[in-house]
Amino acid sequence: MFNNHYTDSEVTGATPVAGRRRRRRAGRNRETQEGSMSSSAPVPPAEKETGSALGPAAMRAVNRSALLGALFLMATSAIGPGFITQTANFTVQLGAAFAFAIVVSIVVDIAVQLNVWRVIGVSGLKAHELGNRVLPGLGWFIAALVATGGLVFNIGNTAGGGLGLNALLGLDATWGGILTALLAVGVFLSRRAGVALDRIVVALGVVMILVTGYVAVVSQPPVGEALRNVVLPEEVSFLVVTTLIGGTVGGYITYAGAHRVVDAGITGVENVKQISRSSVVSIVVTGVMRFLLFLAILGVVAGGAQLAGENLAAQAFQSAAGEVGLRLFGVILWAASVSSVIGAAYTSVSFLTTSRTAPRTRSLLTVAFILISAAVFTLLGQAPSTLLIVAGAVNGLILPLGFAVLLWVAWRRRDLLGGYEYPTWLAVLGTLVWLLTIWLGVQSLSGIAALWA
Repeated sequence: MFNNHYTDSEVTGATPVAGRRRRRRAGRNRETQEGSMSSSAPVPPAEKETGSALGPAAMRAVNRSALLGALFLMATSAIGPGFITQTANFTVQLGAAFAFAIVVSIVVDIAVQLNVWRVIGVSGLKAHELGNRVLPGLGWFIAALVATGGLVFNIGNTAGGGLGLNALLGLDATWGGILTALLAVGVFLSRRAGVALDRIVVALGVVMILVTGYVAVVSQPPVGEALRNVVLPEEVSFLVVTTLIGGTVGGYITYAGAHRVVDAGITGVENVKQISRSSVVSIVVTGVMRFLLFLAILGVVAGGAQLAGENLAAQAFQSAAGEVGLRLFGVILWAASVSSVIGAAYTSVSFLTTSRTAPRTRSLLTVAFILISAAVFTLLGQAPSTLLIVAGAVNGLILPLGFAVLLWVAWRRRDLLGGYEYPTWLAVLGTLVWLLTIWLGVQSLSGIAALWA
């Protein structure tokens, strides 16, 4: 009988030594192939922004920085020139009772942002991408609305920057607006634009809070009376509450922080707790700034000062701290304006691009967006207050439609959330708030009609 148990060397005609050499060469070839495969794998967003490979500890630090930047991007986008004007006007109108409106608007804003950040963050898709998944073409329609509103709003933000530098340094308002735009351009021309964006919005937010806090202390407001009105308001104005909501989470502002989270790659069910926490903190930061500004102006009003005219906030700061107060108002207005220029441009361009767009391309498009806004501001030569009214009116149309898409995904498109079971209580809360945003949209349309009349 034949023996069928052959060794490798007998089959191939090779010696045992040659077989071992051949196996070693094959092993080295496999290692080379695996190395080339790993080098062609997609680079995580965090590594793209930092420009280097990161270990686990470094990656966690980058994620924390990106989340901090995202929440401050949303907060400082909301704290623009219109935010300051609204707060000053309503404080003079309602006095200490304005505290109640601030707290109610914060609660509603948190309900909006919890839903927006969670749907976008868990899905890993931006709002217009989700819109196109729900109904082809819908996302690009929303993107057109956001980009149009963002452009108009950014003209107002640039104008606000000019007024801020005028109050701070006495610089011509037009040149001040141009300088504000150029600084914002510098952020996006940076080699590590994402990191630069996170750092500058955090720095500007902290500066605004500290400076406003100082003036709030100097003006000696009746804090006890303000706190009492939080619970037992002397006057309640539904119009004021809804106006605050529209100014804080209307238009592009709604999506600023959530889109930054997606760009940073902090997405998926595993990050839902971090995403939700950051969405709440972003509104808390905005609320702290508004309450400090309210107290600063309330102290002046309660002290008997008569504020009248267009720029009530500047008058209040000057009354509280003299010439220094006026310069500090310039700091706050300029910081609010430049951070809003950055936020409006970044978010608008995030709607005009997709997740596949290269970061450098996105940065260059953002630079172009800022320069167009600055050019239009320079050429129009209109009063900044008119530009801000138009911006607010256009912005109010965006929230109802975009928010409806996100709520539809929460209720009906679990497949877009990777199978994540969306909390029913949060979806119900979001739906109730959405009904309020429809009313806000109608009010915005009437505002545009009145402006044209």
